[in-house]
Amino acid sequence: MPTAFRVAMALCISLFAGSANAQSMPKEVATRAEIYPIPSLTLSDQQFLSGDTAAGKPVTVAGEFRVAQGTGKLPVVVLMHGSSGVGATTEAWVHAFNAMGISTFVIDGFTGRGLTVVGPNQALLGRLNLIVDIYRSLEILAKHPRVDPDHIVLMGFSRGGQATLYASLDRFNKLWNKSGVQFAAYIPFYPDCSTTYVGDAEVAARPIRIFHGTPDDYNPVTSCKAFVERLKAAGRDVVLTEYPDSAHGFDSGLLGVSAVAVSANAQTVRNCKIKEGDGGVLMNGDTNAAFTYKDACVELNPHVGGNPTTAAESRKAVMEFLQALFKLG
Repeated sequence: MPTAFRVAMALCISLFAGSANAQSMPKEVATRAEIYPIPSLTLSDQQFLSGDTAAGKPVTVAGEFRVAQGTGKLPVVVLMHGSSGVGATTEAWVHAFNAMGISTFVIDGFTGRGLTVVGPNQALLGRLNLIVDIYRSLEILAKHPRVDPDHIVLMGFSRGGQATLYASLDRFNKLWNKSGVQFAAYIPFYPDCSTTYVGDAEVAARPIRIFHGTPDDYNPVTSCKAFVERLKAAGRDVVLTEYPDSAHGFDSGLLGVSAVAVSANAQTVRNCKIKEGDGGVLMNGDTNAAFTYKDACVELNPHVGGNPTTAAESRKAVMEFLQALFKLG
């Protein structure tokens, strides 16, 4: 028996002894939790863009799979964290989805790499690396006996929202997605849309639903509006929902957070124009030199904070979207 499988089985937690007991529990409580090791790679952006698997450093990250109450194969939402790792807000989303009868798979792309936070030094991990973790997670879920492989949705936040958005690219799926299935939809929250990749208007024929805040000065909504217009012009199914008075991380309002504060020393590329150049090199659009986080366009101290009102509105919108997509009663 492979070591990775033994680890997964050893960490598998049965929350309830039987279905009768599960039925008496609140709907947001999962019937079972399983912790999976995810064999992945740590790559530079250039290695990712060129499909260079040989140069990547093998790494094992992890994912927590919570099986919602119900029987048979269930839909799943995969959640990808941002620059601060898996946080408390993720739990609020997990409870919301589990209450709907939707299982969840939360990826931790940091701990296995020895990372906790990358906001003050985004160069610690390639911008596209989390997409590899996402596709490797899809391989696990596609084979799981309690998962409907046609009903797996990807959702991510900030850096994870960026990964969610660009995981939809046909090109990236062909390079890195070996699962044999596609996500049923993509739901990025406040992603960074400042980078232009070759062929990035060619995305999977699946819905993309972006949620963003008007005053976001970490990942400004303006660049996402421009990308959305390009996708619409290409005939893609994409919708951007924009909320006023909603800073970066506004869905922390699901936890009652209403204050907005400076994310001290966090790096933002809000004034950068990044584009993919020859050989998969990311270029600074203003200087035409290779982009680095030491470039003059990289700034510090963006704001983050919650808005309980728009957090609740976005949760309602996402739940209604999933109800329709999965045809839930």
